[in-house]
Amino acid sequence: MQKVSVLGAGMVGSAIARDLSKNFDVTVYDINKENLEIIKKHNISTVQTDLSISKSIKDSIKDADFVVNAMPGFLGFNTLKNIIENKKNVVDIAFFHEDALELDKLAQKNNITAIVDIGVAPGISNFVLGYHYNKGEKINSFKCYVGGLPVVREEPFQYKAPFSPIDVIEEYTRDARYLEDGKIVTKPAMTDIEHLFFEGIGTLQAFNSDGLRSLLKTVNIPNMIEKTLRYPSHIEKISLLRDMGFLLNKTIKIKEQEINILDFTSKILIDKWKLLRDDKEFTVMKIIIEILKSNQTINYIYDLIDYTDTQNGISSMARTTGYTATAALNILSDGLFYEKGVIPPEKLAINDKIYNYMFNYLSERNVNYKFSIVKN
Repeated sequence: MQKVSVLGAGMVGSAIARDLSKNFDVTVYDINKENLEIIKKHNISTVQTDLSISKSIKDSIKDADFVVNAMPGFLGFNTLKNIIENKKNVVDIAFFHEDALELDKLAQKNNITAIVDIGVAPGISNFVLGYHYNKGEKINSFKCYVGGLPVVREEPFQYKAPFSPIDVIEEYTRDARYLEDGKIVTKPAMTDIEHLFFEGIGTLQAFNSDGLRSLLKTVNIPNMIEKTLRYPSHIEKISLLRDMGFLLNKTIKIKEQEINILDFTSKILIDKWKLLRDDKEFTVMKIIIEILKSNQTINYIYDLIDYTDTQNGISSMARTTGYTATAALNILSDGLFYEKGVIPPEKLAINDKIYNYMFNYLSERNVNYKFSIVKN
């Protein structure tokens, strides 16, 4: 049986480990003893270790056939680099702010495959765009609307973080980049608010966020944008915090003690936004890919609404992100993809076999994307 080292025992790492343990010999590594104890209940091997130390990473993956990087974003890039330096094929869902493609030459030199950003968005959003792009279809525009939200809307923010709250805050402070008429446009996050209606959910806000990532370099499409979805009024409250200076990454002195403003705000919001294991939440996404074909505009539309798996205690964001990653690992294990280097999801979707494998795998786990075609 092939061995997999899962680095990170958070909600997504736990879901990945449980899914892979059906067909692989899985060991999960993390410094958080409480998270590891939960994973142990599913008869999965665990090791408590500090993965911020390079030697710990090396020791954790030395016997592995494959590695999953499910570390928090602020540790993600260095973890991935260490994995590549140790010549291990890896699937990465750390979603760090650094550019993973900077490690492409290193991965090729070490003859390994590193599939990165392989979650929901980035992830499936890139994957489906890449599939149509790699078929040579003339794509005019790509739009992705995505969000993870709690079922119960608690004031004032009506939000719980289904992944690292620190990474959520960064979505609100990092400028958003999108493509318009072939040119990169940069705007502050939380701008250009739209309102979209979703059956069974209601109206949600959509706002600019910096989610295109590798797509800005890997595909030649004139118009591309990603927006994050939240309940109405959420962004107005976050914008108020921003405008009052509570999201500034600067140090101030209070009673002779230096305090970082963003650290202070993050601590308060993390406690408010923490998604508890019994909290119900859902993932919602709409992808619209506009194709020009025979003087006609065709929209390929992918819709997803997925809820917490209450029977198994797995959040929707953990399921939709984690199972996309485990599908990618199985694609490698089954020998369906051989290219070496850093592979973003749009580069993975090279043929019908891989495309169908991905969606069949997700469907078997009750993550169901609805595909439709609208001709104008």
